[in-house]
Amino acid sequence: MQLGKVIGRVWASVKNPGLEGQRLLIVQPVRPDLTPHGKPLICTDSTGAGAGEIIYWVRGREASFPFLPGEVASDATIVGIVDELHLGKKREAQC
Repeated sequence: MQLGKVIGRVWASVKNPGLEGQRLLIVQPVRPDLTPHGKPLICTDSTGAGAGEIIYWVRGREASFPFLPGEVASDATIVGIVDELHLGKKREAQC
């Protein structure tokens, strides 16, 4: 799973029948400190996430699992909405 931030939404009037009724969101991958990391991508949404929310997403075969037994043609899917992040303190370099 990877962290991301929802930055937009896609409307498509023509799409694969397997994507009918699926929400498509634009996600910016982020690091744990929430700085952008990599190029934005399009994800199907299994959670009801909205613009500006921090989410976690999966890629590959696992991206279709939230829609089983349906067969959704998806390469990336939002599978959770993040409520809080707790980062450990950075260790100081020891000499």
